[in-house]
Amino acid sequence: MKNVMSSKRKKIDIRKMTVIGVLGAICIVLGTTPLGFIPIGPTKATIMHIPVLIGAILEGPIVGMAIGLIFGLFSMFNALTNPTPISFIFLNPIVAILPRVLMGVGAYYIYSFFEKRGSKNTKIIINIGLLGIILYLGMSIIRNDLSVISVGFNMIFILLIAGLAYYINNQKVEVLSVIVSASIGTLINTLGVLGMIYIIYAEKYMQAIGENAELAKKIIFGIGVTNGIPELILAIIIVVSVVGALKKNR
Repeated sequence: MKNVMSSKRKKIDIRKMTVIGVLGAICIVLGTTPLGFIPIGPTKATIMHIPVLIGAILEGPIVGMAIGLIFGLFSMFNALTNPTPISFIFLNPIVAILPRVLMGVGAYYIYSFFEKRGSKNTKIIINIGLLGIILYLGMSIIRNDLSVISVGFNMIFILLIAGLAYYINNQKVEVLSVIVSASIGTLINTLGVLGMIYIIYAEKYMQAIGENAELAKKIIFGIGVTNGIPELILAIIIVVSVVGALKKNR
């Protein structure tokens, strides 16, 4: 019996190490090629964080944390070897590593939590979140402070989110749990990185991009919304598809 348990444990450990290696390598490939940055309107949405979410949901918090660590270390390496005016920010592990590790841990526990809550409660929470995004995008259009291109993309995002809401309300609890995990995990990454930039480097960051330091809050928040919403939508689509396919094969 002990030998059987030991053999099973070894297989699980080998599988986890393999998943960490494969998904960590995918993070690096996405970061070093255009594959990791998808142009959406006037901005580019990154999908580098998606392997972290997939690993966490499939294999647990340790795997998610390990892939997040690889993601963060690569960000620091990239900032060192391919410097830009704002690279100094990502040489700080609190900015480059901490949010990515927390994303990996958080994604698993969020998935586990909502899987136990049942589909009805999960649907309510998701719909409230999506409604909030639609209202924000709608208010941005009404305020009339956007360019014609931005208004067009806001309207496209509203339609996509409405379609997503329809899709979600016809899914089982396991799919809903993956959606919530992918969404909140993405927010942990986006808000964690931008939040640390604002807290630690707000003035230096604004100087580096040639803007007034007094506009730091507005500009960093704007970046979060502009990049965060497309990244959240992409994360939901890709993570749900990949996790669903892998679980089905298992």
